[in-house]
Amino acid sequence: MNFENDVGSLQHIAAMELRYQNIMNFIRRPGALGNQDFRNFQDLRRLRELINRQEVGQQVNQPRNERINIDSDILSYQVNEHNKVGLYVTADPLTSDNYYFEIEILDLGQIGAIGVGLVPRGYHLDAQPGWRAMSVGYHADDGKLFKSEGFGKPFGPVSQVGDKLGCGIKFTKDDDGETPQQVKVFFTHNRKEVGIVMVQYPPGGLFPAVGMHSEGEEVKLNLDAEWHYNELVLMAVDSGEDEWSRLHDVKLNGSLLEYNGRGKSIHDVGLAQARFPLDTTNHYFEIEIVDPGENCYIAIGVAKKTYPKNRHPGWNKGSIAYHAGDIMGCGILFPPDYDSEADSDLSPDDPDVYNDVLADENYSDDDDDDLYDEVEGRPVNGQAPEDGTLVCVFFTCNGKIIGKKPVCIPKGGFYPTVGMLSNCEKVAVDFRPLTG
Repeated sequence: MNFENDVGSLQHIAAMELRYQNIMNFIRRPGALGNQDFRNFQDLRRLRELINRQEVGQQVNQPRNERINIDSDILSYQVNEHNKVGLYVTADPLTSDNYYFEIEILDLGQIGAIGVGLVPRGYHLDAQPGWRAMSVGYHADDGKLFKSEGFGKPFGPVSQVGDKLGCGIKFTKDDDGETPQQVKVFFTHNRKEVGIVMVQYPPGGLFPAVGMHSEGEEVKLNLDAEWHYNELVLMAVDSGEDEWSRLHDVKLNGSLLEYNGRGKSIHDVGLAQARFPLDTTNHYFEIEIVDPGENCYIAIGVAKKTYPKNRHPGWNKGSIAYHAGDIMGCGILFPPDYDSEADSDLSPDDPDVYNDVLADENYSDDDDDDLYDEVEGRPVNGQAPEDGTLVCVFFTCNGKIIGKKPVCIPKGGFYPTVGMLSNCEKVAVDFRPLTG
């Protein structure tokens, strides 16, 4: 049915709109309307439905903005009495076919408070991207990343006039062919990828957004910018590079980690740390020792993101690890009410994290009973945990649990970490073993 034709054919009854409420009351009485009047009334109701449907469609498919001047693809901050943030949100969310956009900074204005990022449908127009729930933003004035909070974390370069900031989603599909609950959002600075952050994918998707907050700020928006991450992702999957954020004195050979250091002293540790922390979805990983090398100084564990690169996991605060074995695994048992945002990497301070190096001791399956009753409120290393959620890190050897330890998870989470320290050591890593 053509909307324009319907509207044209029904124009002769448009005047009845003014009497709509009276008619509604009137027709409740039997026989109140003649046949023609009733048909006209039905036409009016259908017209109203068509108009409402069209208006809703326009609201969904039109950009939203407040305190932003728009001149074609040029966006600029609109000075206002209360000095509120100006925000522009695009009409449509990013999709697997249109997954990236860019802005070019034309003028930094007074303070350069320009933010680029993604926001959910209905996001408040008085906040920068990243300040409110389910949003993320990279800000030009300080190079910080904001994720669902009003405070940021150092992330990328500070931007100048002429710089280009980009944002996109590396879409994947789950086993059902659907977009998973969390997606990888990436940011670029002058066409170079700055970093990736996992973001909850809300109903309706994530919409490109540009925020500004000072007089004179001006950017050029490019919603047709191209970023060929598909090829990069395929290459990364083949080499495994996309899984790792740090490789120190460790080289990647397909899916194998190989020690590449001197192996002369305890200062020659090789460290490999995953790009993403363990979470309630992916809470466990394994390594298989392919070659024990000269001494089999191999460790598996978890560590905070800023853990020293030349220290075995388990040696310093902010880590916990198990040393040596055949097929070794490490995971986290999260409490049922675990809130990942409370331990977000974007919280201001890292708490002290108590760590241990666990020996290969006999372990009884009976110890699993009432696990959280056992560790709840219990001091760790003789001290009560101050910050961070209390979780239980466990280790396996050849599929059997051999140890567990209650620890406070650091801000930003625990990252899968592998340490190596003698020549010829090689391990295969599996970030997604079949677990319960």
